[in-house]
Amino acid sequence: MAQNILDTDIQFLPGVGPKRADLIKKELGVSTIGELLKLYPNRYIDRSTFFRISDVRAEMAYIQVKAKVIRTDLYGPSSVPVQELKFNAIKRMSVIVGDGTGELELVFFKGIKWMYEKLKPGSEFIFFGKPSSFNGHINIVHPEVDPPASASESTAGMTGVYPSTEKLKNAGVTGKVMNKIMEAAVNRGLQGFTETMPEYLMKECGLVPLHFALRNVHFPKDMASLEKARYRLKFEELFFLQLSLLKQKYVRSRSADGIQMPRVGEAFNKCYASLPFPLTGAQKRVITEIRNDMKSGSQMNRLLQGDVGSGKTMVAVLTALIAAGNGYQACIMAPTEVLARQHYRNIQKFLDGTGVQSAILTGSSKASERREVHGGLEDGSIGIIVGTHALIEDNVRFRNLGLVIIDEQHRFGVEQRAKLWSKSACGSPPHVLVMTATPIPRTLAMTLYGDLDVSVIDEMPPGRKPVQTIHATDGKRPALYKFMRDQIAAGRQVFIVYPLINETEKLDYQSLEAGAEEIIKHFPFPPYKTAVVHGKQTNEVKKFNMDAFASGRADILVATSVIEVGVDVPNASVMVIESAERFGLSQLHQLRGRVGRGSEKSYCVLMTGHRLSKESKHRIELMCATENGFELAEEDMKMRGPGDLEGTQQSGLPVSLNIASLAKDGLILNAARACAQAVLDNDPSLECARHSMLRQELKKDKYIIRDYSKIS
Repeated sequence: MAQNILDTDIQFLPGVGPKRADLIKKELGVSTIGELLKLYPNRYIDRSTFFRISDVRAEMAYIQVKAKVIRTDLYGPSSVPVQELKFNAIKRMSVIVGDGTGELELVFFKGIKWMYEKLKPGSEFIFFGKPSSFNGHINIVHPEVDPPASASESTAGMTGVYPSTEKLKNAGVTGKVMNKIMEAAVNRGLQGFTETMPEYLMKECGLVPLHFALRNVHFPKDMASLEKARYRLKFEELFFLQLSLLKQKYVRSRSADGIQMPRVGEAFNKCYASLPFPLTGAQKRVITEIRNDMKSGSQMNRLLQGDVGSGKTMVAVLTALIAAGNGYQACIMAPTEVLARQHYRNIQKFLDGTGVQSAILTGSSKASERREVHGGLEDGSIGIIVGTHALIEDNVRFRNLGLVIIDEQHRFGVEQRAKLWSKSACGSPPHVLVMTATPIPRTLAMTLYGDLDVSVIDEMPPGRKPVQTIHATDGKRPALYKFMRDQIAAGRQVFIVYPLINETEKLDYQSLEAGAEEIIKHFPFPPYKTAVVHGKQTNEVKKFNMDAFASGRADILVATSVIEVGVDVPNASVMVIESAERFGLSQLHQLRGRVGRGSEKSYCVLMTGHRLSKESKHRIELMCATENGFELAEEDMKMRGPGDLEGTQQSGLPVSLNIASLAKDGLILNAARACAQAVLDNDPSLECARHSMLRQELKKDKYIIRDYSKIS
């Protein structure tokens, strides 16, 4: 019975009907009473306060006045008042009202006949709406009109404002109508909801009952009730999200037999002893966490987050050497050939004297090289292989793959990664380490990768100098060019990056080409050499130009943001980002990380137009103020929402959130996760009688999480 109420079509609610129900479904994606009750107000208006007309200003939000009608004027197509009451020819009605402190104009373009008959001079009403200014006068267009006696519950106190669209408003589904529909839904549908949280948890976590929360989120009795209602509903959403992720993690840790790697091995010790610099405390902590995973007998599934330049590659090498020391092969997969070759160069330096053989396999590897690599992987003589997507081709077979390291994992599809998994010849799945240089806010990492163990390198290696970030507009270009010449004269190199928002946008390529011409004009050959790299070039041309810059043959590299991930040119000390306002914070931070890799002082210059939106200005100021990628990522999420963050848009959130926000509700998320963890620590399978309602809730479709974090 209860379930039927929530599944009832909204057309059967008073004031809806089939036509309105269709429109609400199309515009808001809501078709049943249950779904309607989960459509929460996105803000509230206080209807208990009345303003004096003399205090009303155009910039105010919604206001409410009690006033008498002074006069009504009707207008036809021209702006001259008409006397004849031919309503089909009337385009606008102006109503002047007063409350003794001043007068206010109300304007109607629709429902004129009905309003004209209602708003007789001398009669008093409550008017509610958004003031605006027109020709120096303050007016309210299409206010809500109520008789003073009917300050009923729906217009007194806090009133919810629901998501809406122009189509809904034009069809007469105004805020007031929506409130009436919602009132009917609450009265009819509330009984259909059964409590989802055990009583002991509600007590421990200070949660109000579900019925109280649902009634008060739509029609708050007072501010305190609204706060309690919103907390309960946010907590519940985040709690079940975390409970489903953590339960999945628990089940996996029990069921996924991993390859046991008890030894550290001689190769690891030799590499560690010959390092030219000490590891940071953060690197040591992360290696200990990885080491514990690999010897536990369960499969490792760990996400390693580290800002640009924090030393993730070093951790990857040492992890691969643990696998080698236990007689297993390791595979390191990068999203681009440039990055794969860079990893390979770095890794070879560290493998000297360890006796472990490494190789590289990419799309451009020659047939003879491929044959050699394939043979070495099959007979086990190659201990560490670095590569791109070429590693997942069917003809690549390993003798005993025990570890997979994936760099920038959001750039690989789930199916591609699954192929790599299936290459394990040991009967058990390989250990998995996923690395990212895109700092993900902790709340988002806990949600997107909630079933992964997360390690963070939050410390920079000693000797790495901070990058000085400067904001400049076009007027400063001559000074910028002089600064670039000085840097080049001192033996440094310069990156200049143009935004490429859309691969097909001609304008972006035109601005890059025009920019490159401008640079070549101001930095002519000889003595200067400029290389240009963009997505429309062939791989050979791109590689040739990139290599010219990386090897120091070119002084300046003009590029689109293809260089964002991975290009390592320690001698480059200046990064100029053109139209910096068009980049997100995470992307700007990634680009800035391309400099400051050598021992010289480095600079990042953010070039923008003079006129910046408030948001762009805030982004640029933040970039100049901090180099901490995690701080920037938190801010980016607050500004843009979690779905837009670099690297997360492909996966989206595992469960859609109706009321909680990962950007704003971090504290509630922490409390909900701790609570979910405590529940599972005591009852991992949720078999206790007191957890039966949790078990029921998790059976719902929406908690069957499409897991983006694992390879399988």
